[in-house]
Amino acid sequence: MKLPDDNTIAAIIDEVHESRIEDPRPHMGASILGHPCDRWLWLSFRWAVREPFPGRILRLFRRGHNEEASVISDLRSIGVDVRSSQHRVSLGGHVSGSLDGVIEGGLPGAEKTRHVLEIKTHSKKSFDELEAKGVATSKPMHYTQMQVYMLGSGIDRALYYAVCKDDDRIYTERVRLDKEAAQKAVARGNRIAMSDRMPEPLSADPSWYQCKWCAAHDLCHGSRLTKQVNCRTCAHSTATEAGAWYCDRWADSIPADAQRVGCDNHVLHPDLVPWPRRESFIDWTAIYVIDGTPVMTGEDFYRSAELIANAAACASSDPFIAEMRKDFGGRIVG
Repeated sequence: MKLPDDNTIAAIIDEVHESRIEDPRPHMGASILGHPCDRWLWLSFRWAVREPFPGRILRLFRRGHNEEASVISDLRSIGVDVRSSQHRVSLGGHVSGSLDGVIEGGLPGAEKTRHVLEIKTHSKKSFDELEAKGVATSKPMHYTQMQVYMLGSGIDRALYYAVCKDDDRIYTERVRLDKEAAQKAVARGNRIAMSDRMPEPLSADPSWYQCKWCAAHDLCHGSRLTKQVNCRTCAHSTATEAGAWYCDRWADSIPADAQRVGCDNHVLHPDLVPWPRRESFIDWTAIYVIDGTPVMTGEDFYRSAELIANAAACASSDPFIAEMRKDFGGRIVG
């Protein structure tokens, strides 16, 4: 007799994975430079959007990561000299990334040639397309990632090693460095990182297929309001050419850990809110017009988190709200 199972175990495991919130990467990752949308790259780099993956997807990411050790073991078993994984490369400015590995030699057919190693797992549909069209056509983001890694490492060949998660088929493809394409991708990444203003979207049509399922869809086409309060969503901060961040309010560089939490002087970047902005005569503040009402934010006024939680309440003339904030230090939370 089969015992009843309401899938409780799976649900609890997924909840555990979803509760582990990873810090956003501080750099413009080589793995995303091939993304077609400049605006998505800017929003991602600015930490203005956090994609909430369900537990099942997070476990799939883990499976892909765990596959790297098996692939390296298999390559070594046939005499390929693979050095330790996660080699770090920096391309100057804000662009950098981590290689899955470096092949020093022993690759069949190119025994004396060094290669960047890039390992990916695919669904059956994705794998079939990869076999039919090759990595450059079927997975342009992966292709760009390898180009950037080759440029950063000084290695002019890459081995793309793909595994089908459905039936464990293997696909390998050697890729040659296209220096011009790699340099163009890096320049694009640094240009977007250094931009103080949000770039134009890939499409102005919210139903466009590349926009429809994007994590930034609502911010880009809907409410136009970020849900994230950190130094990179603040109007006072600026990315520097040296790959760091600078705060105009405090006239100092901002350490990576501090960037993630921001401070009480945070003012939402004007491109990350849906409201018109008026000039403020008080330093380090901004005035946003919400429902026709000017609302001061920054310093000792309404905080960014309050505007995000309930902008209408911030714009309200309700004396109770004003009293709770002034006399008891209350804050609008919803």
